[in-house]
Order: sequence, then C-alpha cells, then structure tokens
Amino acid sequence: MMATPTLNPLDFLDQRRSVPARQLGEPGPHAAQLDLLKAASRQAASYLAQIRATEALLEARKFDAFNRMSAFVVHDLKNLVAQLSLMLKNAERHRDNPEFQRDMLATVQHVVARMNQLMLQLRTEVTPVEKARPTDLEAVVRRVCAAKTGQRAPIELRLDPGVLGIGHEDRLEHVIGHLIQNALDATAESGSVLVRLAREGDRAVVEVVDTGIGMTPEFARDRLFRPFETSKPTGMGIGVYESAQYVNAVGGQIVIDSEPNVGTRVRVSFASADASLAPAEPGAIA
Repeated sequence: MMATPTLNPLDFLDQRRSVPARQLGEPGPHAAQLDLLKAASRQAASYLAQIRATEALLEARKFDAFNRMSAFVVHDLKNLVAQLSLMLKNAERHRDNPEFQRDMLATVQHVVARMNQLMLQLRTEVTPVEKARPTDLEAVVRRVCAAKTGQRAPIELRLDPGVLGIGHEDRLEHVIGHLIQNALDATAESGSVLVRLAREGDRAVVEVVDTGIGMTPEFARDRLFRPFETSKPTGMGIGVYESAQYVNAVGGQIVIDSEPNVGTRVRVSFASADASLAPAEPGAIA
C-alpha cells in the first residue's frame, strides 16, 4: 500500500514564488497608466456632468426670470390699455376741444414711451442703472392725476410744494399711479379719493386715501405684499408687490391701513432730497 505524501505549506509557498507574476493576475507594467487614465476619465465625466447640470439650472433660472418679468410687463400693459380706453371714451365728447387734443397727444406719447421701455426691459431684463436722484413729487402726482381724471370718483389733491423725493422719476410715477388707480378701482362714484403730499422730517410722504371697499386686516397683513395675490376680480396681484420692491430698494417704505367697507389709506415715504439713503424695513402694515 502506497503512503500518502505529506504536504508542507512552506513547499507550496516556495512553488508560488516560482510562478510568473502575470499568471497570478498581478498588474503588468502598463496597469498603473491604465488606472490613471480611468481615474482621469471618471473625473472628466464628473466635471462635464456638473457643467451640464449648471447650464440646465441657469437656463431654468433665465426662464423663471423671463416669466416673472413677463408678468410685470403684462400688468403694466393692462394699465396702459386702461389709459388709452379712457382717452377714447372721453374723445367722444371732447375731441373738438383743443385742450383735450393736447392732453390726448401727451397721453399717447407717454404710452408709447412706456411701451418701448417695457419691451427693452423684457428683452434685456434691465433695471435702472442711473442712481436715484431728487425728484419733484408734486409734478409727478399732478401728472398722474391728470391722466386719470374722469375715472369714477373725483380725486382731491393736497400737495405741499417743493417736496423732493429720492428715486427714479419714471418708476416713482409708476408706483404712485398704481396706488391711485387701485384707490379709484375700489371706490364708487359717490366716494372720494384723496392724494396728499408733504414733507415730514427727513421723509417725503405721499398718502392715497379712499372711501372704497377696503380690505380685511388678514389680507393686508398676510397676502397683500405677496405676488399674484389680489382682492380685485380682474387683478393680477403684481402691482403692490412690484411697487413695494422698488420703494424698499430706494430706501422707502409702504404702510397700508385698511378696513372693509370703510376704505384704505396707503402711506408711502421716501428719503427726501437732503436726507441719506438709509434702507427702510420691508413693506409694513399699520
């Protein structure tokens, strides 16, 4: 009977040392270079994926900004259409009046200029690049009210002369015009709208007071300054939000006090011409 050979582990290790390295699956002379290329390709792929994700995010943000800007433009266009509609309505009675003809031409020029500015803003998303400067608020208020004469309730003016506010004239006209239009829309023909301008300390203050339908305290506190929130059946919910954003940007403040079936008081304060441009708190509710 043959004896079974005894295996010595040391003998096995000696045999393994004699096996070529390639037969044991150990890396060859070019393996390090291949590993380096693999690592570099994975890193490059990661960078490319990150670049594509960033580009997609930027594109989405551009579309979001464009859509937001479009909403503002449509809102402004609605107001311009309202001005032209009122002009056409009054033209039936006053078209032979030379003074009305002059006002009509001035209104058309204003609408055309504003529409061109809106188109430029929509194409380039521009914001005012010039610095805010002293602006004659009395002239702005009178110009706005003259364009809205004949709409429902009469407008009473109590304007202190020589009140200068810091801002951009066209934007200030837009803000004040929107607030006055809101007051007119909310007020019946038997009601009244008061526009007051005064200087109080280092602030230039414009107040628009109406005897209209008013708003609930909850709506004025929680929803009024949010975009796309409105109490008007045909409103877009853009005007107050846009106005508050601009007023805050130039160091001003909007305060609204309203009561249902009583009316609304809107108080807008700006830095006066000889005051600093210290920023104010965001739009507050009285």
